[in-house]
Amino acid sequence: MSIDPTQPTAQEPIRVPVYQEEAQVDKRIVDTGRGVRIHKIVAEHPYQIDETLTHDELQVSHVPVDRIVALDQAPATRYEGDTLVVPVLEEVLVVERRLRIKEEVRITRIRREEHHADTILLKTEQVSVERFDEAGDAPSTSLED
Repeated sequence: MSIDPTQPTAQEPIRVPVYQEEAQVDKRIVDTGRGVRIHKIVAEHPYQIDETLTHDELQVSHVPVDRIVALDQAPATRYEGDTLVVPVLEEVLVVERRLRIKEEVRITRIRREEHHADTILLKTEQVSVERFDEAGDAPSTSLED
């Protein structure tokens, strides 16, 4: 029987090397020489408005009519110029039933104009950007709206 040098003997334990890698991470601050500083200014300036405004007013009047009409002749709502005429009806018991126009409601639109002037404040934002370059030169400034 011959002895194989690659085969361990019964008395020798098998040795397997185990390796472990480790990493070391460091941080450092590096001045790149670049930076930006932003300034924002809010300015208010007066703005004059001058407009003509229109509004409607309604004038309502009750006009007594007191007229008897047949059921099939009941008047409908109608316009007389700018006036809306709304008949107000009531049934009256007589020997026969008739419609009597009790009154008319007249609604007239009157358009009036009034002059309105006012001063309001409008806001405007202005932004200035200050840049620093890598060479360490003086900062440059630009103004943007």
